[in-house]
Amino acid sequence: MPNSDYSARHLSVLEGLEAVRKRPGMYIGSTDSRGLMHCLWEIIDNSVDEALGGNGDDITVILHKDSSVEVRDRARGIPVDIEPKTGLSGVEVVFTKLHAGGKFGGGSYAASGGLHGVGASVVNALSERLDVEVDREGKTWAMSFHRGEPGIFADSGEPRADAPFTPFVANSELRVVGKVAKGVTGTRIRYWADPQIFTRGTTFQTDELVARARQTAFLVRGLGLDITDDRGDEPTREVFRFDGGISEYVDFLAPDTALTETWRMTGAGSFTETVPVLDDKGHMVATELSRDCEVDIALRWGTGYDTVFRSYVNIIATPKGGTHQAGFEAGMLKFLRAQVEQNSRRLKIGSNSTDKLEKDDILAGLTAVLTVRLPEPQFEGQTKEILGTPAVRNIVASVVAKTMADKFGSPKRDDKTQSALVLDKIVAEMKSRVSARAHKETQRRKNALENSSLPAKLVDCRSSDVANSELFIVEGDSALGTAKLARDSEYQALLPIRGKILNVQKASVSDMLSNAECASIIQVIGAGSGRSFDLTSARYGKVIIMSDADVDGAHIRTLLLTLFMRYMPEMIKDGRVYAAVPPLHRVIVMNPGTKPNETIYTYSEAELNGVLAGLKRSNKKYQDPIQRYKGLGEMDADQLATTTMDRAHRTLRRVNVPDAANAERVFELLMGNDVAPRKDFIIAGSEGLSRDRIDV
Repeated sequence: MPNSDYSARHLSVLEGLEAVRKRPGMYIGSTDSRGLMHCLWEIIDNSVDEALGGNGDDITVILHKDSSVEVRDRARGIPVDIEPKTGLSGVEVVFTKLHAGGKFGGGSYAASGGLHGVGASVVNALSERLDVEVDREGKTWAMSFHRGEPGIFADSGEPRADAPFTPFVANSELRVVGKVAKGVTGTRIRYWADPQIFTRGTTFQTDELVARARQTAFLVRGLGLDITDDRGDEPTREVFRFDGGISEYVDFLAPDTALTETWRMTGAGSFTETVPVLDDKGHMVATELSRDCEVDIALRWGTGYDTVFRSYVNIIATPKGGTHQAGFEAGMLKFLRAQVEQNSRRLKIGSNSTDKLEKDDILAGLTAVLTVRLPEPQFEGQTKEILGTPAVRNIVASVVAKTMADKFGSPKRDDKTQSALVLDKIVAEMKSRVSARAHKETQRRKNALENSSLPAKLVDCRSSDVANSELFIVEGDSALGTAKLARDSEYQALLPIRGKILNVQKASVSDMLSNAECASIIQVIGAGSGRSFDLTSARYGKVIIMSDADVDGAHIRTLLLTLFMRYMPEMIKDGRVYAAVPPLHRVIVMNPGTKPNETIYTYSEAELNGVLAGLKRSNKKYQDPIQRYKGLGEMDADQLATTTMDRAHRTLRRVNVPDAANAERVFELLMGNDVAPRKDFIIAGSEGLSRDRIDV
């Protein structure tokens, strides 16, 4: 049990850490898994900062079975000599004093992530037990802490958080527990999170740890991160080391096919700021310092419209942005607006147009990684989610403007081509946004008497109840004629399409909007498209694709699903898109006497063979030949209603996307511009295809 007799020395050590224990949320954000992971990354980031300075290129993280976690590195090791102001060893200063460490004053770290000097001491204060070992000066030095207080645990066997603990009373002891070869340095920290602080059941999240370790390996070229989880029945291990930089990170993050190559933007700027600095007497003195800020950006535009943006300050993620991200957006928007104005004739923008590019237009389809490095950045809170240093905004904006000007002014053919593609894409996004806004302002749910603004070929329903209404997209006018007679006009609407629509995976946004069939579908659904899509404005609760049960019908269904996946994915995610399942065969069973004949519909060759075999076993006769439906137009209205449209008897297949990223890859493989991978896919799958299935 901890000794309750404290000396003045104990009080001076613990007074700062007690504030951390009373208000942990001020330092780690929360006391759930998010806060627990933040503590772990405070320790890991210290090792990463060493790697950034060229000291050590391997970091190991081990999640032990006893809920403790261990972080090892081969960097310089925490200083073990006596710090003159406090009279304590460097190890004890780092783990017991708030706002103390090697990252103040710019002497040891030019740019680092843990800049508040509270990371290690906060983790120590919120740990039931923390052990640290340092390899330095040919020796291994060790020290232990119990809820921030230094002392000695009486371990018997493996170290445990509940082992008897004796605090130091007069002087602390940094023990020598071993020897190491000359030149070997490093630090090992193992701690047990305090159950008095953290919510019960809080655990380290392996997926989150692995994802951020991968991210860090991308950001620090050549750094190896080894993550081992020993908590389960079978230990798991992930090792990351990337020799590429943020250009490779952009390629990893990009969710779509590249429209441009990955562009790299680098630059630097200087600024001055007045900050309090400790003088030789220990007083805080306001001092004007000159700072250097390095900017490194990698980006590319893709054929899609989703935005993937990652920003970092000294490799610490800033998920809520800050002045660096604001500078990027401002610089990019100002430059591209000027380019669009200069190229207005080629881009077919009228001289009297009042429409201007907006931020969302330039971010559509953009994948970008933005990193800045500067000494002592100002973050909003210890969780470092937002950069607050004001001067960074203008520096980043200047780097973006200069690099984009060089790219757009380059005489190289590739640069000219890609610059033109970027302008075409962002202007298409602007036009789509403006069109959608105008459509949204004027388009409202129409009743039977207010239907004039919708396509003439739409056969709408009477009901205005969105949840109960259904839109059938049917293939061809012949199927439309039968479907008109088969539908329930109260809640079922029909929209015919003529043959195969445009493959939107290959086409641009402007090509898609100018295609009559695609435009009709988007207009009839009434919720817009792309970034302007609004699910709450959709006019129908279900959209049902009703195509023929043949190869062409399957192709049309695939093209329609590509349109929904690319421009209206929320319809699929919300479970509103369905595929009708029309029958393939009609079997008429002849009953003896005056008993009427029986009709059986089958939906596959296997089902047909099973039905016929059952009839033979029952000695029942059926009309031969069996009717094989080649298309919906071959059915009469009663047959179509009974089998495909009547809610009481029909079968629908709901389209869903359990894995959006994988679905996007499949669509790009099957419908995209790159032919070679699709050819390989077809050849690889040809062995499993039966020739008899081709017409099914």
